[in-house]
Amino acid sequence: MKLLEYISGVLINSTNISLTLFKLMIPIIIVIKILQEFGFVTLLSQWLTPIMDLVGLPGAMGLVWATTLVTNLYGGLVVYASLAADVPMSVAQVTVLSSMMLIAHALPIEARIAQKAGVKLSLTLLFRTGMAVVIGVIYNQIYQITDWLQQPAQLLWTPDKIDNSFSAWLQNQLISLLLIFCIVIALVFLLDILKRAGIIQRINNMLRPILHLLGIGREAETITLVGLTLGLSYGGALLINEAKAGHIKPRDVLFSMSLLGLSHSLIEDTLLMMLIGADLSGILFGRIVFTLVSIFLMVRLLERCSSETLNRYLVKPVS
Repeated sequence: MKLLEYISGVLINSTNISLTLFKLMIPIIIVIKILQEFGFVTLLSQWLTPIMDLVGLPGAMGLVWATTLVTNLYGGLVVYASLAADVPMSVAQVTVLSSMMLIAHALPIEARIAQKAGVKLSLTLLFRTGMAVVIGVIYNQIYQITDWLQQPAQLLWTPDKIDNSFSAWLQNQLISLLLIFCIVIALVFLLDILKRAGIIQRINNMLRPILHLLGIGREAETITLVGLTLGLSYGGALLINEAKAGHIKPRDVLFSMSLLGLSHSLIEDTLLMMLIGADLSGILFGRIVFTLVSIFLMVRLLERCSSETLNRYLVKPVS
C-alpha cells in the first residue's frame, strides 16, 4: 500500500511539473511554427549579419543562429549541415558558432520558463543573446591572435531527408512532449532515490563551495545540478515548482537561471556540437570557465542591490 502511495505521489508530482512545462511550451511552439511559415527566421538572419561579421563568421551563419534562437539546437544543426558544403569554415569558426548556439537557443521557450520561475523575460533575452555575442567575440580574438584551430572543420553528421508536412511536424511535437513527460517522471524518481541514499547531500557538499561563491543558496543547488546535466527545461521546471512553494529565494532563482542560461545540458548539447566539428576545449571547458567568471561578476555586481531594486528590474513574483 505504501509503495502504491509513493508511486502515485511521484506520478502526481511529475504530472504537475510536466503540465507547468506544457502550458508554457505548447502555445510558443504553435507561434514559432506560424513565424517560420511567414519567413520570420530568414528576416532575423538578415538582422544578425553584422553580428556574424563581428565574431568572424560568414554572413550565411546568421541563418543558422537565427534558426537556433527561435527553434532549438537541432534546427540550427540541420540548417548548418545544408550550408556546410557551400560555406566551408575552420574548426575555430565552428567553435565560435557552436558556443554562441549553446548559450542562446530556443529562447521563446527557455526564456518563458525562466520568466515563470521568476526572472524577467527581457533580462533573460538580453543576457543570453548578449553573452553569446561576448563569448563569440572573445573566442574569435583568441583564435585570430594565436592562429589556433585554423584547420578545416569536418562535418560528422548529415541529417536525414526532412518531411516538412504539417502532419510530420505535429507528430514530432507530440513525441517530444511525451518524451519530456517520461524524462520528468524518471527525474523525480531519481532525485528522490538519490536524496534518500544521501548521494544528493554528498554532491551538494562538493558543489557548495563553488555555488556559494557564485551566490547560489543551498536550496537551489540540486536543481542547478539537474539543469547543468539534463537541461534548462528540466531544471527550470523544478525551480518553478520550488519557487511557487516559497522554498527558493528570488535572488537564488535569478543566479541559478542565469548560470543555467550559459551552461546547461553539458553532456548532450556538447556532443551535438562536436558532430559539426566544434572543438571540445571551447564548447565545454572554455564555456564552463566563461560561465563561472560571468556569474561571479554578476553576483558581485548585484550583491549590494536591495531586494526592492531586484524585484523592480530583474525578478518578478512567481504565479
